[in-house]
Amino acid sequence: MLFQALSTVLLAATGAFAAQGQLQQVTNFGSNPTGVEMFVYKPAKLASPPPLIIAMHYCTGTAQAYFSGTQYANLADTHGYIVIYPDAPDPGGCWDVHTNATLTHNAGGDSLAIASMVRYAIQNYGVDATRVFATGTSSGAMMTNVLMGAYPDLFQAGSAFSGVPYGCFEGPDMWNSQCATGELIKTPQQWGDLVRSGYPGYTGARPKFQFWHGTADTTLYPQNFWEDIKQWTNVFGVSQTPVTNTTNDPLPGYSRASFGPNVQAILAQGVGHTVPEQANDVLNWFGIANLTPGSGPAPPTSVPPSSVPPSSSSTVAPPPSSTGAAHWDQCGGIGWTGATTCASPFTCQVINAYYSQCL
Repeated sequence: MLFQALSTVLLAATGAFAAQGQLQQVTNFGSNPTGVEMFVYKPAKLASPPPLIIAMHYCTGTAQAYFSGTQYANLADTHGYIVIYPDAPDPGGCWDVHTNATLTHNAGGDSLAIASMVRYAIQNYGVDATRVFATGTSSGAMMTNVLMGAYPDLFQAGSAFSGVPYGCFEGPDMWNSQCATGELIKTPQQWGDLVRSGYPGYTGARPKFQFWHGTADTTLYPQNFWEDIKQWTNVFGVSQTPVTNTTNDPLPGYSRASFGPNVQAILAQGVGHTVPEQANDVLNWFGIANLTPGSGPAPPTSVPPSSVPPSSSSTVAPPPSSTGAAHWDQCGGIGWTGATTCASPFTCQVINAYYSQCL
C-alpha cells in the first residue's frame, strides 16, 4: 500500500542534473542492521573542511534517482561539499520511519545505518562535524524528521519536502493511514515529547529545521504541515505565531513562515505530493550557499533566506471568487482578505488561527 500511495510523486520523470562525477558505493561503513546501501558523491574540489549533506529519496526511489533528479550533486561541484545518498533496503524503496529502533538513538533501524554513514564520512573524508545536514522528499522527508529527533548530536540542520512529524508513523506497519490522512492530532507538548524521546537525556543543541508542504497533497495530507509546526516550535520553545510570514517566497503561491532562527515552514498553495526540491534555498538554510572549494566556514547567520522584506510580511490573498474558493484553497485566517466561502460541495474548515482551507 505504501508503495502505491507514494508512487505518484516522482522525480524519475524530470530531467537529470549533470554533475561532473559519478556516485561511488561504499561498503563496511559501520553498524548497518537493516542493510541500507551507501552511495557518495565527492566533487573534484572540496571546501576545507567540506560540509556533508545526506540526501534521501522518496518511496519507489533509489539513491541513483535522487542523485540525477535533484541539484545537490551538481551544486556540490560549485560549493565543495560532499553528498551521501543512502538507498533504502525496503523492496518498495521506503524508509523505516515507524519502528522504535529507528526512532531511538543508536537503537537500530535505517536511521542507525545513516548515522553510521555520517560518522564514517567524518572519520574518512575529513568532513566538518559542525556542518552536517539532511534533506529528503516524501519518505525521505520523514527520515529527515527522524534524524533530527534521534540524532541531534550529528546534524546541524534539516530540510524536509512533503513529510510528516517525527514519530507520526510510529507503529507496527510501514504505512500509517491515520498519520497520512492528517487525522493524528497531538498537542505541541506531546509532539515535542516524541522528539525528545528519540535521544533520552540529550541536553545539547538541536538542529534547526525547515519543512515544505503543498496544500493539495492527498498522499500526506496538509494537516501534517500544521502538526510539524506544533512539534518543532515546542522543541525550540518558541511561539506558534510566526515572527515573519512572507508570501510568494520563494515562488509564486508559496508562503514562508519563520518562527525565529531555528524553525521555518513553507506552504505551497495548490501544490500536491510532492513539493519540488528547492536546492538553492536549502543550501541557504544550511548556511553553505556562498561556500566555494578551498574556503572554510562562513560566519554564522540567523537571517532566514527570503527575498521579501518584512514590510511585505502580511498575508496577500487572491481576489474573492463569486463562486467560492476551490478545493484546497485558503478561505480564512488572521489577515485573510480573500474568499471565505467554498465552492460546493466543499466547506471552509479552520486549520489554525492563521489558516482555514476548503475541504
